[in-house]
Amino acid sequence: GTVNMGKPILNGRHIPTRYGMSVVKDQILNIDNNDYKITCISMGNPHCVVFCDDVDRLKLDKIGPLFERHEMFPERINTEFVEIVDENHLKIRVWERGSGETLACGTGACAVAVASVINGICRRNEKIKIQARGGNLSVEWQENDNVYLTGEAVEVFTGEIKM
Repeated sequence: GTVNMGKPILNGRHIPTRYGMSVVKDQILNIDNNDYKITCISMGNPHCVVFCDDVDRLKLDKIGPLFERHEMFPERINTEFVEIVDENHLKIRVWERGSGETLACGTGACAVAVASVINGICRRNEKIKIQARGGNLSVEWQENDNVYLTGEAVEVFTGEIKM
């Protein structure tokens, strides 16, 4: 199914970040002596999007916490590492604040799509395939400023709670 995920928040103060600009893109963030170019977006929760060459080779368990707890993010941050497959296909890995690496993230996929449009990688009003370890999602940032997320709802686990 498809869900209207609402309008992205681009203003650095409202994401929140310590960046004061109206759109946080192409900012250099130094993590563990490496410079990363970041774009920040909120989809109701804060996201830092990093475009890189090979997401599969990232040492996410090492760098994820350093992004999450960086001083530029006063409420910590979710971070998506994005590999460009082609103009409408992105491959991601997600570091979720407080949880660690997650197999998929709806708001993260939306933040990635918005960041890819802002950075001129993908186009508005076109479906963008977001390939996560937990499956594929499709995201479209439309002219009305709303972001639409399409994907399957998949049962990941079942369990019982004894009280």
